[in-house]
Amino acid sequence: MSYYVAHRLFAAHDRALAAQLAHHLARKLGEDHVFLPFCDTDEEDLVADVKGRRLFELDQERLSRIRALIAIVHGPSPDDGVCMEIGYAAARGVPVILLTTDFQDYSATPNGPRTHFPDPLLGALATRIVRTPRLATVTEPSGTSRFADFALRNQAQIQQAVEACVDAALQLPAPVTDTTARVRVDSTVYAEPSPYTLPHHPLPGLVRCPSVTALGPTRFAAAEPVTAARHDWAAALGSGRIIVDTSGPETPPGAALLIGAACATGLPAAAYLPRSTYTHAAGREPNCRNLMIQYGVDAILRSEEEVTAWIGG
Repeated sequence: MSYYVAHRLFAAHDRALAAQLAHHLARKLGEDHVFLPFCDTDEEDLVADVKGRRLFELDQERLSRIRALIAIVHGPSPDDGVCMEIGYAAARGVPVILLTTDFQDYSATPNGPRTHFPDPLLGALATRIVRTPRLATVTEPSGTSRFADFALRNQAQIQQAVEACVDAALQLPAPVTDTTARVRVDSTVYAEPSPYTLPHHPLPGLVRCPSVTALGPTRFAAAEPVTAARHDWAAALGSGRIIVDTSGPETPPGAALLIGAACATGLPAAAYLPRSTYTHAAGREPNCRNLMIQYGVDAILRSEEEVTAWIGG
């Protein structure tokens, strides 16, 4: 069983950080025990009839048999593919380490309770959080320019983060297989709205089937958001089906986490996406969302009528 390093794929610096982390972890465990998605699925050179779906299948197959997941999560808009992978692992009882060098905290209101991540559900699902938010002190400046010295401080900060993350990974408990069958209430649907569209299009309000009870998140207005996030997670996984609003510049973290959980457990899930832009990459079909999102759901719904029909179907 391997350690899966999840990271944003779409910029070289993110891939480089993930590769550095995977390299240091492999020095302790051996290369066969570390999986790095973009590298080990040969994403840039892979040829397939439907490349995006094939990449999803390769990553999902590896996610189903990992020892732990280490996810690099930065900034106010965490990568939706990474969040999907976190949700998948957490729903299977796999330990999750979140690594961040973000120096910001987040809250729903100016004076509200703070969390390390913009969605409290991320922190609630973490087995360990490795956070190195401050620049490192460099004992030997470059002597060339202040910019070179600043680069050294960032590089040293990243090195500290990598070393702390590897140490945390080696101390993780073994995965716990939950043999208790989840009790699902078929007459309920968990509806996760998008923070990018609230309050104009609160998704629970679109659930209008008289025989279905709509549940929604409580964590964003809670005095203890991480505790409330665990309640939301249990409510979602105990529902008959999940529908998430994936509207926004990318799929919101909570929606992506829940899609991952649904994919891992076989819980029916749909994405409400009335409008989208498409991404294009060499050899890959157009994707309306991150491919882990697009292929992780059972349906993509474009209108209120489609929402009603899917819930009542």
